[in-house]
Amino acid sequence: MEKTITLLPGDGIGPEVVTEATRVLDKIGIEFGHKFNYQTAAIGGTAVDQFEDPLPKETLDLCRESDAILLGAVGGPKWDSYPAHLRPEKGLLRIRKELQLFSNLRPVSIYNSLVSESTIKEEVVRGIDLLIVRELTGGLYFGEPSERLDVDGEEAAVDTLSYKRSEIERIVRMAFELAEVRGGKVMSVDKANVLESSRLWRQIANEIAEEFPNVTLEHMLVDNAAMQLIRNPRQFDVLVTENLFGDILSDEASMISGSLGLLPSASLSAEGPGIYEPIHGSAPDIAGKGLANPLATIASVAMMLKYAFKMELESEAIMDAINQALDSGVRTADLVYGNQEAVSTTEMTDTVLHYITKSTK
Repeated sequence: MEKTITLLPGDGIGPEVVTEATRVLDKIGIEFGHKFNYQTAAIGGTAVDQFEDPLPKETLDLCRESDAILLGAVGGPKWDSYPAHLRPEKGLLRIRKELQLFSNLRPVSIYNSLVSESTIKEEVVRGIDLLIVRELTGGLYFGEPSERLDVDGEEAAVDTLSYKRSEIERIVRMAFELAEVRGGKVMSVDKANVLESSRLWRQIANEIAEEFPNVTLEHMLVDNAAMQLIRNPRQFDVLVTENLFGDILSDEASMISGSLGLLPSASLSAEGPGIYEPIHGSAPDIAGKGLANPLATIASVAMMLKYAFKMELESEAIMDAINQALDSGVRTADLVYGNQEAVSTTEMTDTVLHYITKSTK
């Protein structure tokens, strides 16, 4: 099988981890008889520097022509003082909107060899397997108006939280469809005791639930969900929520695994290419030093193979290899505890590549 992948390395450690991920894709191609063609484009701060636009038209055109998109990271203090329309993050928000990537999937689990190294008690995190489904193109991040104001002679600002029925229906329905092939439970997270948008969200979730008699629906307020993710994360199967809540909760949940450098994500549309990316940021303080953990990006490639290309065996081969690499004791700097010795970004990928073989299936 032949597929075209658009690479968006972005800023900071983005180019490093994307390079490592393509090495893994190439290995999968050799072992399983596939061919992956790559085309590279600019996004974020790098695109601002080159084109004075965080999402150039050329980048968007290449993405639309591809079968899937692999993104590194965007942003950094270099661009913090730039006007709002030139901030690197604007490129990420725009591409999500342009490609209609309404659904962000963030699996949260913990590798067996890291259970004892988590900052949370072993009995709490062992066996965790949940999926956060975050609405990605609505809510506060896209609401209008969003502006600075003068109110009674005093500087003020307003952001608008807005959701249409159709936006809520499609993300909640996706959560139920995913739960059907997982543990059969959906936890819908909102703030229905305060927000009208959350009351509409809860109403629609109850309506969608009637279409899925084999899936159990529960509701939880977001502040309680934040506590429960740490107290008892194993109670969750599929957790679905709006954009802002999902952004915060998924970052909180990522620390259950022990490092932001471990968890992947997928941003999907109803049709067209999706974006696969690690959830970590650009980490400009370690960029170019060979210290970045490539595993989240490599795991994002596994998600790409599974969701974009329906290559489930290949996806499992990557995840098995990551597990075996960690079981062997190899650690990047973010995972080092005590007197352990850290390996470089490339050395971690080398170890993963060592364990990727078709025979592992």
